[in-house]
Amino acid sequence: MTLSSALRAFGRFWLDFLVGDDWKIAAGVVLALLVGVALTLSATTGADWLAPVIGGIVILVFVAEMVLDVRGS
Repeated sequence: MTLSSALRAFGRFWLDFLVGDDWKIAAGVVLALLVGVALTLSATTGADWLAPVIGGIVILVFVAEMVLDVRGS
């Protein structure tokens, strides 16, 4: 096994591990996390309430994507 094929296999593993079967859910999670980071950095008071809100957004994105996939099938 050459170095390039080992690196390619390593990259494919992590892509499959992080993205999985549906890239749209992974993109939604990344978007929700980026919005959370932006809100946390811009918050003037404590951002203790932000983690549950971002978690809820991630769950809503996941559920919406599942509903759209089921209806599309």
